Amino acid sequence: MSDTPQIVCNNIWKIFGSYPERTLETIDRSLSRAEVQEQTGHVIAVKDVSFTINKGETFVVMGLSGSGKSTLVRCISRLIKPTAGEMIIDGEDIMAYDDAKLTELRRFRMSMVFQHFGLFPHRKVIDNISFGLEIRGMNKKERKAKAMEVLEKVGLHGWADHYPRELSGGMQQRVGLARAMAVDPEILIFDEPFSALDPLIRREMQDELLKIQAEVHKTMIFITHDFLEAIKMGDHIAIMKDGEVSQIGTPEEIVANPVDDYVREFTEDVPRYKVLSVGKIMREASAATRANGAERVNQHAKLDSLIDIAIAAEGPLAVVDDDDAIIGEIDQAMILKAMDSRS
Repeated sequence: MSDTPQIVCNNIWKIFGSYPERTLETIDRSLSRAEVQEQTGHVIAVKDVSFTINKGETFVVMGLSGSGKSTLVRCISRLIKPTAGEMIIDGEDIMAYDDAKLTELRRFRMSMVFQHFGLFPHRKVIDNISFGLEIRGMNKKERKAKAMEVLEKVGLHGWADHYPRELSGGMQQRVGLARAMAVDPEILIFDEPFSALDPLIRREMQDELLKIQAEVHKTMIFITHDFLEAIKMGDHIAIMKDGEVSQIGTPEEIVANPVDDYVREFTEDVPRYKVLSVGKIMREASAATRANGAERVNQHAKLDSLIDIAIAAEGPLAVVDDDDAIIGEIDQAMILKAMDSRS
């Protein structure tokens, strides 16, 4: 993940109804979604949302049904036109794009993976995967070669000439992933892609996508209603409620410091020691730790990776930064306390 912004959303609004622009101009913006709907008959699906997604990161948009997450992501691709705001991709405000430029954006720079696969039942796996390349006008030999390359990457060796009906749900979703990747987009959008899968297959697909992302470093936007999936997949997470973003942060920031009761409810069942890093709970290093050559651990190491090390150590562990300079210490009791705590 780089520090270069690729997608910047500034004050995005989406209002559904007969007169969305007029409603936005006249409403009291402090009113709740329910109050606006009661007064105007219009529905605020996305309310004044702003965030930045850096190139190569996985940005998760998470929330319960009706929170606005799918509408927001469709605004990013301009499948839905926002009522107001800026949607900037690679420095260009795509709100100003005409139909031709939007088609080019979706055909060459973005791909989507859907919850219900969206495969063509009459096409073989290889032809489903190469469909986007066919639309681009690539010749049959080249698109088949590219599709075979991606098919191998998603673990579907030997299934090129089968039809979707012959595949399990997890395998069908691999085809959907391969189809999205075949066009080599800059941005991949996932709309609750694994929610229809059995739990074991779902975890396999999560691991597969993480493995692929480690190789390709695409900018990924991932929609989910599952907080455990969000913290597993996301570099940053935006948690939505009633069209608004309640909190944006890394998984560690959100678990360590939920901003309100709504976010806190999502974090209650998360084992904190699997998310928190050493740097979040360390204390100031004592003179003895600095002088006695204590075993060193990086500030970014997760607590669950240190349990055996801390138990075996005779004293505190020295916490170091990325330049190997001691910045604190941590001991067995601190780790065990974090393991027992859910607050």
